[in-house]
Amino acid sequence: QVQLVESGGGLVQPGGSLRLSCGASGSIFSTYNMAWYRQAPGKQRELVAIITSGGRTNYADSVKGRFTISRDNAQNTLYLQMNSLKPEDTAVYYCNGGGSWWSAGNYWGQGTQVTVSS
Repeated sequence: QVQLVESGGGLVQPGGSLRLSCGASGSIFSTYNMAWYRQAPGKQRELVAIITSGGRTNYADSVKGRFTISRDNAQNTLYLQMNSLKPEDTAVYYCNGGGSWWSAGNYWGQGTQVTVSS
């Protein structure tokens, strides 16, 4: 069983930056692929970025070059550095564990709100 807790969301102006964190309980964090998803109002949840247990990363086209996913296995923490934020990045961001590029894993955090607005 893995418990995930996100933090770092908030209100930011267009062009600004935010860094999301996801703390994980349990000693098997390092063995899991980890990902960030987001869900905007009225839209389906979508994969934003994924990092494998081996450190390989992949991103949705909409965030490539602006977002960076990383992990610190010693601290059991997943990060999402978001730069050059746009209003269309506004969503609830969720941490997910144990999945792949094609399907989400079974472990979800509670979500953190990111609002990009002037």
